[in-house]
Amino acid sequence: MTNDPVQPYAVQLINIEKYFGSVCALKNINFNVEKNEIVGLIGDNGAGKSTLVKILTGVFPPSSGQMFISGNQVDFTKYSVQQAHAMGIETVYQDKSLGEKQVLWRNFFVGREITYPFGFINVKKEKEIAKEIMLNTIGFRSKGITVNSKVSKLSGGERQGVAIGRAMYFDAELIILDEPTVALSLKEVRKVLNFVHKIKEAGKACIYISHDIQDVYEISDRFIVIDRGEIISSIQKKDITLIALDDFLLEYAHGLKDGE
Repeated sequence: MTNDPVQPYAVQLINIEKYFGSVCALKNINFNVEKNEIVGLIGDNGAGKSTLVKILTGVFPPSSGQMFISGNQVDFTKYSVQQAHAMGIETVYQDKSLGEKQVLWRNFFVGREITYPFGFINVKKEKEIAKEIMLNTIGFRSKGITVNSKVSKLSGGERQGVAIGRAMYFDAELIILDEPTVALSLKEVRKVLNFVHKIKEAGKACIYISHDIQDVYEISDRFIVIDRGEIISSIQKKDITLIALDDFLLEYAHGLKDGE
């Protein structure tokens, strides 16, 4: 009897550190995200979340350490935003991921157009795929919104849904959601969380970053807590309640853990 081969992590970071001059922004970062796992990345402003995301997405390299995507080691001398996309890393930012004046179907394929042999865009094919993504991938059911609608007609939650659907379509191994619900109403936040559930249903991995602990708790399988450039805890959702997680974070925010 043989065991099934162990599937590689969607992403794995080993001893990642980042210095800006003599300032250490990240120290001894070790964590992984399983395939089909949603990890909530939690930390105050300045904790190191943005720096970590920029390393994951190829904006800049770490000072030291290793990163593997689906078991493939990243060569940081060649790693870029474009290479991150090619290796399956997609990022959705709050309200910065779509072209306001463009129609929806064009937004799905910006920079990755489907073309005929002579280079002309296959508009019919792009519209068909965009419609399929909206209806079946993210369950987009808004009345009056079609692939020909301009982004400016969409609510904030709907825009995030389109950006998430686009990331899922392009075979993302890992989708990073960076504060996807900032400045949204409760109704719109619910739309975004419903779209995030679709990521899990599709078998994708996700890092979810938000200051709203209640949203992070609902959506995540596990929580990574980062403070002053270091990972201080990795907690399974099944092992902690929302109230206990909130109390844990408040202790760090008030410096109560520093003396332990």
